[in-house]
Amino acid sequence: MEIDPVSLTADLVRCPSVTPEEGGALQLLETLLSQAGFECTRVDRGEVSNLFARWGEKGAARTFGFNGHTDVVPVGDAAAWTHPPFGAEIDGDWLYGRGATDMKSGVAAFAAAAIGFVTETPPDGAVILAITGDEEGPSTDGTIAILDWMEEHGERMDVCIVGEPTCPETLGDMIKIGRRGAMTAHFVVRGKQGHSAYLHKALNPMPAVAMLAHRLSQHRLDEGTDHFDPSTLSVVTIDTGNPAANVIPAETRMSVNIRFNDTHTSASLTDWLKAEADRVADETGTKISMDVRVSGEAFLTPEGDLSALVADAVRTETNVTPVFSTTGGTSDARLVRAHCPVVEFGLVGHRMHEVDERVSISDIRGLTRVYRRILSDYFA
Repeated sequence: MEIDPVSLTADLVRCPSVTPEEGGALQLLETLLSQAGFECTRVDRGEVSNLFARWGEKGAARTFGFNGHTDVVPVGDAAAWTHPPFGAEIDGDWLYGRGATDMKSGVAAFAAAAIGFVTETPPDGAVILAITGDEEGPSTDGTIAILDWMEEHGERMDVCIVGEPTCPETLGDMIKIGRRGAMTAHFVVRGKQGHSAYLHKALNPMPAVAMLAHRLSQHRLDEGTDHFDPSTLSVVTIDTGNPAANVIPAETRMSVNIRFNDTHTSASLTDWLKAEADRVADETGTKISMDVRVSGEAFLTPEGDLSALVADAVRTETNVTPVFSTTGGTSDARLVRAHCPVVEFGLVGHRMHEVDERVSISDIRGLTRVYRRILSDYFA
């Protein structure tokens, strides 16, 4: 049973699945996969739709998994698009539409590869597709919900590929074997409101915020590791909301975002942030509270059988030798890594989330061949 991954990508792009809307994308995939012999289960939670699909027996000696998402970011200014955002129009080698790159084409490629593989050369084992509708959103009821359900029902992947776009310039040039951790700290600095002409009767929180921002942003967290660049901290907002020039505000707020390598954990960084905030509060007489939101911990899948399997398939099908990298933002690989070894490999990603987001048709077909090769080699 052969599925055209380009046609499938187009069908998925036509589904307006802006997080958390399902938009018909998972229904389409469920129908297609069921026809190919996959046992499909909807694992919806909250407002989020998710799909678990397995070909083969539960608990098979070898189970290969793919993970991806069909939800997309908002269109933005639809009038700025030269092709309809959900039209899936083709112009030359390009297929246009929101989600064309991130990552309906990746889902279409691994779905087409999996269907072709299991129907033509049924393996001694199982193939699982875990597809979520909550990767671009809070990510609390998406892949996490699928993994929770798998744990409850005795389902297991031995290894997994997340099909996010990973390549900077050319299909095959990069495989992600880890990701930096990500966290955001929100500070509220409280002083005492007063007239700006009578400083002694007020306590201005602004100098305390400036001091804290300077100390945090000037601190060098580390020098990097063998697989990770140095960790970074960015002050992303300082907000007071004070429209009056003659009023000292009562409080101001600041947020910092940290992207960290495996030298740190979110807990160790939280302790450091609190210590710095407490020190500034003591020095200035202000009160500083902090709320931390963790998007994911840093992780690394050591180079080994899985990365070698993917790299060999990439070289065979693209004639490109990939580099192993941990660069970029976060992805659902940070969630899958607690379940099984995971790497990421997908398309060229520099057009994702743009106006006129588009994907190379030849790259979709090339990625499908790579995924098909990986499955064949894994079960050989």
